[in-house]
Amino acid sequence: MKKIVIIPTYNEKENIAAIINAVIVLGNQYHVLVVDDGSPDGTANIVKELMQAHPDKIFIQERVGKLGLGTAYIHGFKWALANQYDYIFEMDADFSHNPLDLDRLLAACENGADVAIGSRYVKGGATENWPLDRLIYSKGGSLYTRMITGMPVKDPTAGFICYKNKVLAAMQLDHVNFIGYAFQIEMKFASWRLGFKLKEVPITFIDRKIGISKMSKGIIKEAVLGVISMQWQSFTGRFIKHIKREQL
Repeated sequence: MKKIVIIPTYNEKENIAAIINAVIVLGNQYHVLVVDDGSPDGTANIVKELMQAHPDKIFIQERVGKLGLGTAYIHGFKWALANQYDYIFEMDADFSHNPLDLDRLLAACENGADVAIGSRYVKGGATENWPLDRLIYSKGGSLYTRMITGMPVKDPTAGFICYKNKVLAAMQLDHVNFIGYAFQIEMKFASWRLGFKLKEVPITFIDRKIGISKMSKGIIKEAVLGVISMQWQSFTGRFIKHIKREQL
């Protein structure tokens, strides 16, 4: 079974070599795809140097301009599907997600889940080094999302995910609308509404120690309004028609 970890980057030169190496040394033979948005700090050049030693495990897709987290993952998903990967992961570059937890997400999918979510808010999950205001935003946003959508996920904005190939193949990926936190919610909502099984796996999320967070007020606003939009489209029947790929 082929496994790929997609890591979007923008100015992650301090972290990228360490996170890639931490993934490829794992025993389950994970490959890494970096989707870099034209980082001016030379992130892509570091990846290319690592590729020389591991040309069959490390890959890069370079884009022009800072185009957003959601579009980076969509780009990576398409690449992974075209290259016939069976398990496709989302993971941050800054070690807020522990690479050792990849095996636990993989195990959840191998044992019946279609989407495994690294969750901060199920029993056993936790956060470390987060300021109080960000924790309030995150937990409040998760509660708000569950109340509006009814989706049975306690950490809907989580960004440490394993998808089975069939989940992403069932979606019109170009029809995913959002790019920030709302993207993470939309992908889970789409998976759930398409009938796939979601399972939350407890993880400890550690706030980045190196580099600059990409969080902004615009991302939070997108999530608040996006949840209402998704639920309304679902209620009217338009969401599934919009997101579901027609079978040939």
